[in-house]
Amino acid sequence: MHQLDPLLGEYLLRGVALRNRVVSTSHEPAYTEDGMPKDRYRLYHLEKARGGVGLTMIGGSAVVSPDSPPAFGNMLLYRDEVVPWLRRLCDDVHEAGAAVMCQVTHLGRRTSSASGDWLPLVYPSRLRERQHRSFPKVAEAWDVDRIVRDYAAAAARCQAAGLDGIEIESYSHLFDSWASPATNLRTDAFGGDPEARLVFPLRVLDAVRAAVGPDFVVGLRMAMDEDLPEGLGLEDTLPIARRYLEHGVDFLSVIKGGLDSDARLAATIPSMGTPSAPFLELAGTVRRALGVPVMHAARIGDVATARHAIREGLLDLVGMTRPQIADPHLVAKVARGEEDRVRPCVGASFCLDAIYESGDAKCVHNPATGREQSLPHVIAPTLGRRRRAVVVGAGPAGLEAARVLGERGHEVLLLEAGDRPGGQLLLASSTLRRRDLIGIVDWRVAELKHSGVDVRYGVYAEAATVLAEQPDLVVVATGGVPDRSVAGAGEDLVLDTWDVLGGSGPRAGERVLVFDDHGGEPALDAAEHLARLGAHVELVTPERMVGISVGSMNSPAYLRAFAEHDVRLSVARRLLSVRRAAPEEGGRLVAVLGSDYADAVEERVVDHVVVEHGTVPNDELYLELVPGSRNLGEVDHAALLAGLPQEVATHPEGRYQLFRIGDAVASRNIHAAIYDALRLCVTV
Repeated sequence: MHQLDPLLGEYLLRGVALRNRVVSTSHEPAYTEDGMPKDRYRLYHLEKARGGVGLTMIGGSAVVSPDSPPAFGNMLLYRDEVVPWLRRLCDDVHEAGAAVMCQVTHLGRRTSSASGDWLPLVYPSRLRERQHRSFPKVAEAWDVDRIVRDYAAAAARCQAAGLDGIEIESYSHLFDSWASPATNLRTDAFGGDPEARLVFPLRVLDAVRAAVGPDFVVGLRMAMDEDLPEGLGLEDTLPIARRYLEHGVDFLSVIKGGLDSDARLAATIPSMGTPSAPFLELAGTVRRALGVPVMHAARIGDVATARHAIREGLLDLVGMTRPQIADPHLVAKVARGEEDRVRPCVGASFCLDAIYESGDAKCVHNPATGREQSLPHVIAPTLGRRRRAVVVGAGPAGLEAARVLGERGHEVLLLEAGDRPGGQLLLASSTLRRRDLIGIVDWRVAELKHSGVDVRYGVYAEAATVLAEQPDLVVVATGGVPDRSVAGAGEDLVLDTWDVLGGSGPRAGERVLVFDDHGGEPALDAAEHLARLGAHVELVTPERMVGISVGSMNSPAYLRAFAEHDVRLSVARRLLSVRRAAPEEGGRLVAVLGSDYADAVEERVVDHVVVEHGTVPNDELYLELVPGSRNLGEVDHAALLAGLPQEVATHPEGRYQLFRIGDAVASRNIHAAIYDALRLCVTV
């Protein structure tokens, strides 16, 4: 089978033998501790090695100098103490059969001077990056000299640790900024003409090659088209790349675009709702033009697309980075003929947005990623007795609970009131952009069949329904219902985002005020949906910005839609009340808006008011079942966090254990719901 599948064939990258063509390209999950790749970081990459990847690349933007302070948990390659940590990671990954390389960089302006050692940032010119917002100093000759030395020293540390190679970052960081006329405005020896703009990068390459010798693999992750009016296009970068190859570069990881603003970041690392593999043809053109090994990763989210890229000669190595965050055992499953069991990457980019929201990368529907120290990716069968478990609710939390309990070998019954699974994900995936979220549901439904879970739809479970099954364990995952209370006395007059996404309410030409006191995607989805229908929409939030909990990977798509459809955005405004206007005034709705910062009050006369304020737990069934349970619904948090079974028995006469998870507890997000289910049920 390996001979027939182009993904699984071996590949020799210079002197490094790779067992297959699949790569986890360099990225920074922010799992370092004190800038070091300690156990959490090591186990994250080891899991992918055990899962079959050919090459895992660490240190997405591992930094070479103190004046390149970490912006998102970057590894500190300028410290000697990194070597033993890297060596342990390398040894483990090699033992598991994979190669490992590290990305090396100086961030330049793509960080903040108000962090780390508070040194001024350096850049060829005094140009501020819109994302990180620090003004850099113009680099002096002595800055160039020391940073070149730092690159060489960092490369030598990587080699001393036993890595198979390094990759120098050459897009939107310091290395590439010298070569581009968009960012190098100098007229001295380091700028002014194309040759002078290459002085710095060529010096770095020469110093690195001198430090590591002729046999160590050195690559570039390079923007072959900056996608800027004044920047470098493919016709410019091909001759530059040839120069780099002459100075010791062994492979290219091809990129299109840049990272210097939210809009450009989202275009360069495409999320859901965008075409699959949009830059694959560009990578193929580079490979044909240069005859150098080429890898590429940009929304290559499924095995079929990856296989096509290798089979058609577009790539030598295919990056499936976010897909292996979703399923680090992707390659092993393909090799076993279980391609249909690969947990899909749904393109939500929660992995990247979570770094800025909560400090580290998280997969939207694989909570074991990054938590390898405490949670398994493969669910082991229980060694204890099989239990009779009833799970109520087939949203993401309930589906995960049923999946894990089934994998553990228990007898599981899943009850769902609706005629199909998905819960709130059915609404979330109803929009064109976010339709891929349904993969979270589809994968779990398919997995339930492998473990024999009994799924019954159209069953509105009451306490008697559940107790008739004589369960040992009951997991209530009944979700929540929209909270309209934010509208105050006008609660009965307003719609909620579920109404809108479900197809009710406003029509083209009507005026709609959408009030978002949640900050996530639902209100933005509703506003965009209404605007595309032709309604006149104003999106109001009490926060300092629209969609405050929606990260930079996903917010640009909403903002683009709002600009295209003239959605009015009003921040720092709170909905105080809604009332019906007098019949002689047309009987429309009057929304009264106030401010947390002043006493000013405004009124909007509209046809509809739509509110988003999260959900209220749908907990009636849970509360009915509490008195008959052994634990009275109590969760032992210490045991939960330690990965130990729940053994609370405050009511020994009770006949079953009872737990609730997901939005049946409190209004949260997809990841929280699935995490609840996994860590609770994996110990049962």
